[in-house]
Amino acid sequence: MLIPAFTILAFLSGVGFCKLYEDVAELPALEYDFVIVGGGTAGLVLANRLTENSSVSVLVLEAGPSNVGVLDAQVPFLADGVANNGTPYSWNYTTIPQSGAANHSFDFLRGYILGGCSSHNGMAYTRGAAADFDRYATLTGDQGWSWNQIFPYFLKNEGWTAPADHHDTQGQYNPAVHGTDGPIQVSISGFSWSEFEQHVIQTTNELPDDFPFNLDMNSGKPLGISWFQFTIGGGERSSSATGYLTPAVLQRPNLDVLLHAQVSKLVNATQSRAVPVEPLAFQGVEFKYGGSAVFISTHVTKHATALAGSSLYVAKASKEIILSAGPIGTPHILLNSGVGDRTALQALGISTVLDLPSVGKNASEHPYSGLSWAVNSNQTVESITQNATRYNEAFAEWNNSHTGPFVDPSPGTHAAWLRLSDNSSVFDIHPDPSPGPDAPHFEIIFQPAEYTGLSGNFVSMVVAMVSPVSRGSVTLSSADPFAAPLIDLGLFSNEFDALALTEGIQLALKFATAPTWNGYLGAPTVDLTSMSQAELTAHVRANSGPGYHVVGTAGMSPRGAQYGVVDPDLRVKGIAGLRVIDASVLPIVPAAHTQAATYVVAERGADLVKQSWS
Repeated sequence: MLIPAFTILAFLSGVGFCKLYEDVAELPALEYDFVIVGGGTAGLVLANRLTENSSVSVLVLEAGPSNVGVLDAQVPFLADGVANNGTPYSWNYTTIPQSGAANHSFDFLRGYILGGCSSHNGMAYTRGAAADFDRYATLTGDQGWSWNQIFPYFLKNEGWTAPADHHDTQGQYNPAVHGTDGPIQVSISGFSWSEFEQHVIQTTNELPDDFPFNLDMNSGKPLGISWFQFTIGGGERSSSATGYLTPAVLQRPNLDVLLHAQVSKLVNATQSRAVPVEPLAFQGVEFKYGGSAVFISTHVTKHATALAGSSLYVAKASKEIILSAGPIGTPHILLNSGVGDRTALQALGISTVLDLPSVGKNASEHPYSGLSWAVNSNQTVESITQNATRYNEAFAEWNNSHTGPFVDPSPGTHAAWLRLSDNSSVFDIHPDPSPGPDAPHFEIIFQPAEYTGLSGNFVSMVVAMVSPVSRGSVTLSSADPFAAPLIDLGLFSNEFDALALTEGIQLALKFATAPTWNGYLGAPTVDLTSMSQAELTAHVRANSGPGYHVVGTAGMSPRGAQYGVVDPDLRVKGIAGLRVIDASVLPIVPAAHTQAATYVVAERGADLVKQSWS
């Protein structure tokens, strides 16, 4: 297997020129201009962009291990081996029972690894609708969040690249809407499931009114069926760790990254030292390093000195603390720091530093369900996963040349973005929650695979309700800052979402009625066509789960608004020197997988920080 240059650099981390630290004792200091909490999708963007100015110093605190050498994080087809709970690279969160989803509790996947969710997700690259971002601009009173002003950040982040098989991509995407020089590689699927793909495209010809072809879902107008795009380059995952934390960036003398450093809370709240209009400021970030029982003085400025009796450390930021711990971790840290709803904090015996009731509220998530058919073909993913010889051959091909089926995640070849009909009865329950007529209510992912592990050959359609009305929360389970939070996604807490997703499933069933599927599709794994509307809705509630796209738990609101957590410039309301820059600031989940949106939040957030200190 080829060894990336980053791997070689990591092996030399103790030599002195590599700034990726595995041991807190090696840190040269615990005082920096900026301390970034979380080395994930957003945090490493900030680390890169802020240290472009050689006069500022930055420390990144990442709870998990390095991504380097983690094969499951490198090989797209093996992504489940790094994403799923029970691996060393997951936070192993579970939700509380979801009353709207048949009282099921769900694993809630979050990346516990350098690169965060970008190192363990399904690599889907979807930007959402222009109207999503225009709505953010309206909700925040800041046109800087509008599609036209955010679009350059998509281009800045993206480096479009040829697929692994170097096939002709003409007619599969629109190069005019893609960036070519950014750090995150994006490409079309690099291995063809041609038989299945032909049926999908032919359906757009046979049922064009319901399922039109769209050249590129990432133009801002996603409606229709497009070829899926992934954050993959050269047959490997492209993450914030591989794209933004390159060897050259790591060698910057003003950047330090500490692994195995789990932040508990912000400490030493005092009168604001910088912005008189804000009454408070935190002086430091408390964190636990590994499992060691040592304590480092808050005043360490050279090599760390160990003291027995504690495993806690404090890092200090002279300019800003930036929370980039994600939509679960960020509100968890704020609440543990005494920033949140006063009544809830007092009930746990936590002193309130700032009564900010919106912290952890307003969680907005996509519910997903699916349907599968047996097929009269062996050209499906099961031909690999259920055949040890073929699996080993496919892995060997990837290992030798970074080609073959392992260059893609267990694949979705295309995605459809669709709307409810204008006269749908579900609008009697709730007004249209989408941001506009060019924005979808549904996503359908088309897969030459079955998603529950049956033996045989299958194809599937995985259907999401991407403009949900339901809201959930992230709250504390105890006063122990290292105890897992209570995650309530609120799935189907509003009846609108369950009834709308029922119609989404019916759209998927209609897709399968196109003539092209005759003779190819066999029996469904579950016969949904024989169910009444009420039975189908009950099935949806009992057979859906989260998309791991939650946002909103530290949502943006206008300056001066008495609700929300951060202003449009991502400053935490009422506290100086503290920002949140990650997906939690998005007040409503976009009609998209949230990776691309998180990158642009971080890119713009970095510019906002730079402007404040220029």
